[in-house]
Amino acid sequence: MTIELKNLVKTFGSFAALDGVDLKIEDGELLALLGPSGSGKTTLLRIIAGLDWPDSGGVWFDGENALARGAGERHVGFVFQHYALFRHMTVFENVAFGLRVQPRAIRKDEAAIRARVKELLDLVQLDWLANRYPSQLSGGQRQRIALARALAIAPRILLLDEPFGALDAKVRKELRRWLRTLHEEINVTSVFVTHDQEEALEVANRVVVMDKGKIEQIGTPNEVYDRPATAFVHSFIGESIVLPVNVSDGRVWVGDQALNIKPNGATPGPSQLFVRRHDMQVGPAGSGLRGSVRYVRTFGAIQRADIALAAGDGETLIEIDTPRDRELKQGDVVELQPTRFRIFSA
Repeated sequence: MTIELKNLVKTFGSFAALDGVDLKIEDGELLALLGPSGSGKTTLLRIIAGLDWPDSGGVWFDGENALARGAGERHVGFVFQHYALFRHMTVFENVAFGLRVQPRAIRKDEAAIRARVKELLDLVQLDWLANRYPSQLSGGQRQRIALARALAIAPRILLLDEPFGALDAKVRKELRRWLRTLHEEINVTSVFVTHDQEEALEVANRVVVMDKGKIEQIGTPNEVYDRPATAFVHSFIGESIVLPVNVSDGRVWVGDQALNIKPNGATPGPSQLFVRRHDMQVGPAGSGLRGSVRYVRTFGAIQRADIALAAGDGETLIEIDTPRDRELKQGDVVELQPTRFRIFSA
């Protein structure tokens, strides 16, 4: 199922939740909508599902106008953050619910319903919990049952709204891997909303980065991480060092220090330098960005250091990551060299 969204606009009073969004979601892909709270990602998901309507613009499923159909006619499966399981029903009956309430003309007989539920419980690897109730399950198990229930009606599109947001970090990581593997098996066009950049980069085929109702960038996980299109994308995805700089005479200046880098076509004038923590390396004398080590701690093979840079009458504190074998100590004076970076106009 291919989904096309064209010039979608949605406002709530004076707030523009969506401001001219254009997006094409390919058949069978797993797409992440990534952005901070209020960026419009959940509103976009709800419009695809038919739970909300745009003020203007269009939504097409395989070339057909989806806005002419209600939510119940779009064959969409929806998984919510807080499971939304029926507490008075067993796991089996929760998964069977969508099948049992289908119109009589298309409803399967009892034997077919039971076979379909068993197939789905096997798929999510929880067939042994069929007779338990939601209160007897862990958070991760409940979310897998919620996903099985969404898949029961064989949806053409699967939508997931912060599906792992209520879970602890370890369970989230396990379910991310599981969802990626599951998607390869079911091959349903899937869209999931998250504000967790690691989740989006690990699971999705493509990532749509949103802010203030607009799309900032669309690309593969590698593209949005390694080649961010805007200052917002660079600062939102990954840990970035951001320094005010001035581009002048073909050089990049931090205060009165000239960096040993080229501006790479950046517009002359006040700008911002964006560098990933691991791309700000301790360089040789003459690198140009001098600082003093204030604090050092170690995480496995990584050494993270707080570096105080002189900035006008004060100082700017940044964090860098270096290999553990490059020993830094509190009080060391170092010179830093950005290896990969982007410069955006201020």
